[in-house]
Amino acid sequence: MGSPGLPCGNGHPRHRQSMSAGGGRVSGARLEVTDVCTGCGACVRACPFSAITVVDGRALVGGACTLCGACVDVCPVGALVLHRPPPSRTEPGSYRDVWALAEIAGDGTLRAVSLELLTKGRELADALGERLHSVVLGHGVEPHVGTLAGHGADVVHLVDHPELATYDTDVFSTVLVGLVGRYHPSVLLVPATPLGRDLAPRVATVLGVGLTADCTDLSIRDGMLLQTRPAFGGNIMVDIVTPDHRPQMATVRPNVFSVAEPVPGRGAEVVREEVTIPPGLRRAHVIERAVAAVGSALALEEADIIVSGGRGACRDGALDLIAELADALGAALGCSRAVVEMGMMPKVHQVGQSGRTVSPRLYIAAGISGAIQHL
Repeated sequence: MGSPGLPCGNGHPRHRQSMSAGGGRVSGARLEVTDVCTGCGACVRACPFSAITVVDGRALVGGACTLCGACVDVCPVGALVLHRPPPSRTEPGSYRDVWALAEIAGDGTLRAVSLELLTKGRELADALGERLHSVVLGHGVEPHVGTLAGHGADVVHLVDHPELATYDTDVFSTVLVGLVGRYHPSVLLVPATPLGRDLAPRVATVLGVGLTADCTDLSIRDGMLLQTRPAFGGNIMVDIVTPDHRPQMATVRPNVFSVAEPVPGRGAEVVREEVTIPPGLRRAHVIERAVAAVGSALALEEADIIVSGGRGACRDGALDLIAELADALGAALGCSRAVVEMGMMPKVHQVGQSGRTVSPRLYIAAGISGAIQHL
């Protein structure tokens, strides 16, 4: 894990780790430099992990390569070929520890779902007799170490880089794939937020592993991750296991798991991951951000009180009365899918399997005909 350095101000041991060991190769996968290579160096500049050099006019791939494919995309002559054989069975014994991705909001705060995943991850790690790792990708993220440690993380991987200040699929997936290849976690949990729903499938595809989305429960059975999720419109619950490939990946919606009380003074091992992210890796650039003014819908997932209306409240001004009740109670305003489909309220207010998962102290449902998601 590198040589221990000076402890940081909150007492967590600090390490400095470069992505220098090529342990992340999928079995049989390889990066080939063909004879058309001109030694132009485009791949050297594109590699996030400084794994490529030019020797005698030809690209040379070193042991730090994680097979992320960033170099393949930028080669002007197509000299680099990434060979990925069909996924084969992974030896589970070579993978260990539970990882949970911590998501940073646009204002730099830690999303609550990150702590929910740590609470469940702590339970899973204890059941396996392994350690719980929290992975943070962003810029200026070190202040979150104490919170993550207090909520159960044994190890916190900090990937702090200006290019990670805003989310980008190519950048985040390349970095996360590299980390998984370096450390070989057995379980990888990702929030089922817009960011996580974009990131997790990309990472799973590159790694050649399965992914169970929108899990409502996670547990350990026979040493494997038992992933529970609804199917067939929520009419049944299914249990899914991944016996042959690692890591076992799952996404979890916000508000599905509760957050345990933090343990004051609890420390964690901190690993500062050093990566090089060339500007060319980011193919999409944000020109402008516009935040829609949707009122109480912004607070729906965090609300303590929610008042929702369904199809039965779509006549005689009933929805207006429901909105007035929400205002009087200081509650967020929700609705069922039928109301959205009728054009009576925007989708950001929708509660349920196809909308938002909520966990309020008080939920008032008016005119909603018994859908299980509203019970």
